Amino acid sequence: MPELARDGVGKRIAYYRSVVRPRMTQQQLADAACVALGTIRKIERGERGVSDSTLEAIADALGIDPARLGTDRGAAHTRVQDALPALSAAIATYDLPDDGPVRPVHELRDAVAQAARWRLGAQYTRIVRDLPDLLNELGRAYHAAPAGQRAELAGLLVRAYRSADAVAYKFGALDLSARLIELMRWAIPEAGDPVLSASVAYVRTETFFAARAHGAGLRALELAVDAAPAPTSAAETAARGALHMRAAVIAGRASNASAADTHLREARALADQVPEDVYCGTAFGPDSIRVHEVSLAVSLGNEHVGRALKVAREWKPPKGLPAERRSGFYIELARAQLWSGVADDAFESLKVARKIAPQHTREHRWVREDAATLRRLKRGDSEALTNFAEWCAAT
Repeated sequence: MPELARDGVGKRIAYYRSVVRPRMTQQQLADAACVALGTIRKIERGERGVSDSTLEAIADALGIDPARLGTDRGAAHTRVQDALPALSAAIATYDLPDDGPVRPVHELRDAVAQAARWRLGAQYTRIVRDLPDLLNELGRAYHAAPAGQRAELAGLLVRAYRSADAVAYKFGALDLSARLIELMRWAIPEAGDPVLSASVAYVRTETFFAARAHGAGLRALELAVDAAPAPTSAAETAARGALHMRAAVIAGRASNASAADTHLREARALADQVPEDVYCGTAFGPDSIRVHEVSLAVSLGNEHVGRALKVAREWKPPKGLPAERRSGFYIELARAQLWSGVADDAFESLKVARKIAPQHTREHRWVREDAATLRRLKRGDSEALTNFAEWCAAT
């Protein structure tokens, strides 16, 4: 898209960077937005225009809606939602791909890995920008490939579908998310990868969360644990541990405290055997277990909430964890703090979550609910709370 010069955009960027949180230097903003330092300087001086993608990256780095920087632009979440039909169109022709070019497999592998990094970093606008074309290209490659190459391409399709699903699920397109999960399950037998199959079972839990069918989701995960490969390698250990980790949370949602504690113990024992890392698209290790311990405590509610606060007093997620997971920790913690009567702490946690992953935070249902509650509890509070509530469309 062509660059658009607008009066005041550079000044607004400079204002949010240097006056409003997070108070960054130009170099810090450039690093966070993956934009050249010289570009930031020229934009702020009004010497060059700014494209949609660059403005979105800068806004994400500042933890604000792009609309605050360019007054004639719609909110970032609207652009993502407007792009969802293109994802739907791409998967509608999964078995009848259109004609077009196909890059070598190693380039497709790199493109899928980049999409996964965007998913873990909660960069959803970048996913919807590139994934429709990538899914079409992967479909062409898969159906045209000789038998010996189809297994890897099927695995790449599964991974790409997962990145697309992250956007669909988090932006409330639950039918599209369910369809993407079914396509993962369609492609996984051809991939012939038991570890990747376990990751698909992990993602499938979204359909149970969406339907509030927590008991059924727990049964599905326990079957997946039984089918997972024996933990003889780090990836296999992490795959089994991630399933236990997910099972603990959904057991908590089902109010099954006994099963939740059992699965969390199993997950912790497996996490102690591997370093914290991203295995087959899922972060797993000791730090991820602590994040899920908070999530479990919030799921169980009532007397368990204090457990979440105890974890947070003793530990904070390190920067090495994916942004989506770190922001999720603070979103869950904010709910525990709100329920415990420490509203100021809850608001601070929500602000930290926004700084880490703005798009993930803005689209999270709990953030909107909790921001609205905070606004009602503190009607005479500062402009910051009002701005936050408006930013995430809290009602």
